[in-house]
Amino acid sequence: MKNKKAVIWVDGAARGNPGPASIAAIIKGEDGEILARISQRIGITTNNQAEYQALIAALEKAISLGIRHVYVNSDSELMVKQLNGKYRVKNAHLKPLYQKVIQLQSSLETFTIRHIPREQNREADKLANKAFDTPD
Repeated sequence: MKNKKAVIWVDGAARGNPGPASIAAIIKGEDGEILARISQRIGITTNNQAEYQALIAALEKAISLGIRHVYVNSDSELMVKQLNGKYRVKNAHLKPLYQKVIQLQSSLETFTIRHIPREQNREADKLANKAFDTPD
């Protein structure tokens, strides 16, 4: 595969906390070409759980596409700081999701995640909200 590197934007949303939730991700190759879009409802969960689930879905898709180097953008400060080792994962519901991300990271050659302001994550946010409005 020519796109061994990808930039990924992820977002999770919950209407209520917990409440009906959705996830979204956009995976773009080195040349900016959109390789995949994810937009789906995931049931009742918290916003933080949805953020992690969006990242897990994006990493699973990226790995299935043969991507080996990922650079992730997320507006979830908590998730980013946890994955960068700045915060401990205390919430029992987040621990297995955190562990799943760590497991997926081990399938990659490089993994970088950074926090971006919500305004810079509009495309993923729009996809997460679109999932609420799309019938099953």
